[in-house]
Amino acid sequence: ATSRLLVNYQEPYRSQILDYLFKPNFGASLHILKVEIGGDGQSTDGTEPSHMHYENDENYFRGYEWWLMKEAKKRNPQIKLIGLPWTFPSWIGKGENWPYDYPHVTVYYIISWILGAKQYHDLDIDYVGIWNERAFNSKYIKVLRHSLDNLGLTNIGIIAADGDWNISKEMVVDPYLNDAVQLLRYTLDKNGLQQVRIIASDRLWEPISFVLLVDSELHEVVDVIGAHYPGTKTVPNALLTQKKLWASEDYSTFNDEVGAGCWARILNQNYVNGNMTSTIAWNLVASYYEELPFGRCGLMTAQEPWSGHYKVEAPIWITAHTTQFTQPGWSYLQVDGHLEGGGSFVALTDGLGNLTIIIETMTHDHSKCIRPPLPRFQVSPQRATFYLKGSFYFLRTLQVWYSRLGFESANSTLFEQLHPVKVLRGSFSLDLDVDEVYTLTTLKTGWKCSCPEPPPSQPFPSNYKDDFNIRNPPFSEAPNFADQTGVFEYFVNGSDPGDHVFTLRQVVIQRPITWVSDADQTISIIGNFQWVNLTVTCDIYIEKPLDGGVFIAGRVDNGGIYVRRTKGVFFWVYADGTYRVTGDLAGEEVLMKGLSGVRHNAWHTLTLSIQGTSASGLLNGYPLWENVTISQPNNGWAAIGTRSFEFAQFDNFHVEAR
Repeated sequence: ATSRLLVNYQEPYRSQILDYLFKPNFGASLHILKVEIGGDGQSTDGTEPSHMHYENDENYFRGYEWWLMKEAKKRNPQIKLIGLPWTFPSWIGKGENWPYDYPHVTVYYIISWILGAKQYHDLDIDYVGIWNERAFNSKYIKVLRHSLDNLGLTNIGIIAADGDWNISKEMVVDPYLNDAVQLLRYTLDKNGLQQVRIIASDRLWEPISFVLLVDSELHEVVDVIGAHYPGTKTVPNALLTQKKLWASEDYSTFNDEVGAGCWARILNQNYVNGNMTSTIAWNLVASYYEELPFGRCGLMTAQEPWSGHYKVEAPIWITAHTTQFTQPGWSYLQVDGHLEGGGSFVALTDGLGNLTIIIETMTHDHSKCIRPPLPRFQVSPQRATFYLKGSFYFLRTLQVWYSRLGFESANSTLFEQLHPVKVLRGSFSLDLDVDEVYTLTTLKTGWKCSCPEPPPSQPFPSNYKDDFNIRNPPFSEAPNFADQTGVFEYFVNGSDPGDHVFTLRQVVIQRPITWVSDADQTISIIGNFQWVNLTVTCDIYIEKPLDGGVFIAGRVDNGGIYVRRTKGVFFWVYADGTYRVTGDLAGEEVLMKGLSGVRHNAWHTLTLSIQGTSASGLLNGYPLWENVTISQPNNGWAAIGTRSFEFAQFDNFHVEAR
């Protein structure tokens, strides 16, 4: 849910941000875009809507991932697309918080997303994952592969298992034992003994088959072993599989210069130390409220659609050192990429005569990622000499691009083109200082965009209204609302006589198969986390009889993976005609309660005012409760939500902060 605010930017700023991310030879020039297959559950900084909320429901226009993939493809038709689920709608598990009990059901759901991407958006998905950072299931992976193949989707690769390296234990190949059996077969054949069959154990392939290939079918159906935050290291079993190894999620670090240093180091060292040929940053762009978990852990920052302000952070230009001078399909040259004075280098070729070398000399304290812990190491200024062999021996010059992360001076040099370096009889030398990145390449296509400065930063508007009166919304979600449990969508209320035809509706009515501990209530936040004194007004419509309920809230202090512990000032009304004021989302800290007369299937207007240490509430413009003492929290967002996973509608939302 990290691109939530990006879609709300006005032009030309939204296109500029997208250009920095995806346009070739412009900025980050990304090779891969990995998106969440929305499952209606909390996935770190919010929920993303599913294409199938319910078993008989399909809609391939919800959320913003379809739009994001199309914008990426528009700029770079060669970009690779990956889909991965974090959560699943409840119906997948048939009442259990588990997606694997009915593998054919889960496969149907995932393949529907892949087919919908093609049918409705002309998007070809290149890879699909299993379940983000959760258990994998071998049977499910095999059913997924067979189902893809049966539909002619043989070109879609499976990445497993987007967690640790444990899946490699089930699919490991022992190349030495395998080679020994093949050598015996070759020797027999060479001596005319083709009729002799090899029995590699007198127990009918047990236990030797376990050593040769633990699960031959699993090995066959998995294309890429993807691990998260590997610390640039792999494990022997993963290498023995002889599969592609990827850091399929990494980085996740605040995007200042230290974050850029982390990114520079792992982009190289994931291959140098771990033989990983792809590194995928979480996250693409920090387009979510910064006070949510992992604020500003994107390659760039775009979290103010109301002002148009964004910032091209240093990790964008560190990315360009690799992405502008290589492409998917290029090969890493198998050299020892450790520099004697510390740091690393990698060399890649397209096999057609082009060569790119990327060098990094990041020091320990200036390249620490958020995880895992980084062992101490030393990097010193050094003179490094590179020797080119084979056809590269005849190169005469290499283009040079340079970055230096300035920590003491706070003045960084980012992606600057230097004079070409001369290659003499296949070698050249460079004097390398610490915290530098060099790219040396035969390609002359590098470019550093210089777009106009975006507008200055501004806080969220202190007086904000949304009546949701939009007949054909470009997105399913209202601008700036960030769902943290449940899904709030534009809704056309055909049965209404006119005042509330267009509303915002909470639509998840069963707890999804969760990735983290979603709240038991639904909630969508909006506004400025620094708000202290504010008035929130909203029309509400409870659809669930008896125990249905809704709330409006202020000073909401939490969200994302911590949504269950959310505090604030919550004004609830229920279908049984009662109300409550609580200091938390869970409803355990009751500050006031009483009768309201509210019933389901009727519109009512709630108003919550918070001033200093006191709060009051209006129902349909008349005082319902007042002078409730508030101690904590001191500030936070505004919010709307429901008592449980239930249908409910909201209209004419208005927040005014003072």
